[in-house]
Order: sequence, then C-alpha cells, then structure tokens
Amino acid sequence: MRHLAAHWPGDTDLARRFVDWPGEIGPRGASLPLRLASGLHALVLTGQDDALAAAYPGGAGGDLGLALDAALHRHDAFLSQWCNRAPQTNEIRRSAVLIAVAHWLTARFGLPIVLSELGASAGLNLMFDRYALDIAGRRFGPADAVLRLKPDWHGPLPPATPPVIARRRGVDLAPLRADRPEDELRLLSCLWPDQADRLSRTRAALQVQDATVDQADAVEWLEQRLASTSPGHLHLVCHTVAWQYFPPEAQRRGTRLLEAAGARATPDTPLAWFGMEADAGAEGAGLRLRLWPGDLDLAMGRAGFHGQWVNWSG
Repeated sequence: MRHLAAHWPGDTDLARRFVDWPGEIGPRGASLPLRLASGLHALVLTGQDDALAAAYPGGAGGDLGLALDAALHRHDAFLSQWCNRAPQTNEIRRSAVLIAVAHWLTARFGLPIVLSELGASAGLNLMFDRYALDIAGRRFGPADAVLRLKPDWHGPLPPATPPVIARRRGVDLAPLRADRPEDELRLLSCLWPDQADRLSRTRAALQVQDATVDQADAVEWLEQRLASTSPGHLHLVCHTVAWQYFPPEAQRRGTRLLEAAGARATPDTPLAWFGMEADAGAEGAGLRLRLWPGDLDLAMGRAGFHGQWVNWSG
C-alpha cells in the first residue's frame, strides 16, 4: 500500500472511481485500500497474474512495485468490479473463546446447546466444536479436530466438559457460502499472503462448514430464534466483533429481546448471551456473558480482536 500511495496511477477506471467515491474511504468507511489489497491478492490466488504472484511473499521473486503497477492496468476491469463489495472476513481464532465458554456452560448446566450466532459471515465460527483449543499442554476439543488454536492464554483453564451442539444456525446481512468458490475466494483474499497459518486454518474450516447462515437483519432474525424454546437444551446466543457494528437502536432492541427471553427462561430452558466486543477496556475486546434464569452478568476476561491472546477469568 505504501508503494501505491506514492505511485498511484491516475489513468485507470479504478483510479477515477476512487477519486469520486462518496463518503469516507478509509477504515471507518468504505475501506477502499483493503478492497484493493484483497482484489490484488485474489489475482494471485486465482493464478491470473504470474508476475504479481512471483513478487508476493512465497513467490519466486520479482519487483513488487513494477508488478503492482502492471497489475493495476492489466486487470483494471476486474479490480474495479471487485471493489464494489466491502471486505469480509471470518476470523477463526475467535473460536478460542467460544470453545472456552461452551466448555464452561456445559460444566454449569450439563445440557446440549442450541447455538445462534449474530454476524456469522461464512459461519466458520459456528463450527467451533470441530476445532481444538490447545493451551498449557491440554486440548479442549475433539481428537479429530480439523484445526488447532493456540492463543497466548492467561488465566485458569476451561473445565474439561466437552460441549454437545445439538443445532446451530447463524445470520448475516451478506453471508458467504463455504460451498461457493467465489465466496471462498472472497474470504481468502482478505487474508494477506504472508499469513500462511491463517490461510491454512480458513481452508480447513471451509471443508467442514455445513451450518446454515441466513441472510437477514440480525435483530429481526434473533426475535424469531428467541420465540421458541427447546426443553432440555441451553440456547447460546453469541457474537464476536459484530454487535459493536450494529446501529445503536438495533443494539437496544436486541438487548430488550434477549432480556425478555431471559425472563421466560427456566432451569430446563436456560439462555446464555455471550459477546466478544470492543468496550471501554484498555486493550482488546471484552468477554461478557449473561445467563438466565437469574440474569447473571459475568465478565469472562478479555481477548485480542483476532483471538491471538486471551486473558480468561471464567
């Protein structure tokens, strides 16, 4: 991006579009640099530009600046079309805290879980029970886990009570489908080429993702999910770095819906609301869990926004 900032070509359709783009173009708005970077990575992942692939990390070598300049002109139409869509990621390392809280909830309630995720993207974190959390020489997860998560963990270990996910479903305004090659490319392109571990984790998770992610407004969908209960099951509503992007009124309405459902919860139909979201804390995201019946509000610790570290107090 530094090279492009210094040598931005003004003679492409993409450049003209960027100049005329309405509103904020940085990370608080349209994130045009991220859109462009992911489009360039998509060219490498799909084998459309050998010179660019050679200059990227892991390639045979080459002048990255020259390769970028050539790619912007050679693939102007592709990049212009690609940048119509906002970047979308599905950070699997956030599953580390979902694995931990699901073990904690299973120890407390001893019930199978009905899982509802808000802002689920491609639904990769809905599959957290197929992953393993490896910390302090212990494994929390199945022996045949498709991937292993090893965050920098501080605090007590979760209880050794593997969760049983009875049913799972998610929602997103623009969900990506794991079985659709163009959506897989969208996910992978937003992971930078020098992040081989993130690329391999995402590819592994895509292979096992079979949960449904509905395209809908999250709060409208949540109202439907909370309308019925499953006796003998714990309903876990979760979100990781998603709720913070909901409009304030949507947050207020979602909270009211959850609190109303919590007031109806019983020991046989408990409700848990877990979020990993930005708050007023000094570092990373806060981990907050509310439980019903009883309306317990528990601080479970903090975590890096990408799940790279966890300070657990559960």
